[in-house]
Amino acid sequence: MAWVFLLVAGVLEVVWAFYMKQSHGFSRLVPSAITIVAMLASFGLLAVSMKSLPLGTAYTIWTGIGAVGAFAVGILVLGEQATPMRMAAAVLIVSGLVLMKVSSSH
Repeated sequence: MAWVFLLVAGVLEVVWAFYMKQSHGFSRLVPSAITIVAMLASFGLLAVSMKSLPLGTAYTIWTGIGAVGAFAVGILVLGEQATPMRMAAAVLIVSGLVLMKVSSSH
């Protein structure tokens, strides 16, 4: 169950990052509120997953999901550039996440 909580926490990290961008520096109420709620939920689920997962594994997976997810949202939703170098970096991050999961005994 810890892995499910961690996955949801990572997805919520992407949600809060996207809505933080939409809040325009916390000057728009609804995106700001979504950012804060998603942050709290993400941190809470990360904390719950860390009850049984190692710190290094949980934190790395959480930040990796957030980084690659925010990168994908930036390209697919916000029209950011998908240069070969940025795509290669995302592949390396995902490779690291897979290795972290495979190396975990949980």
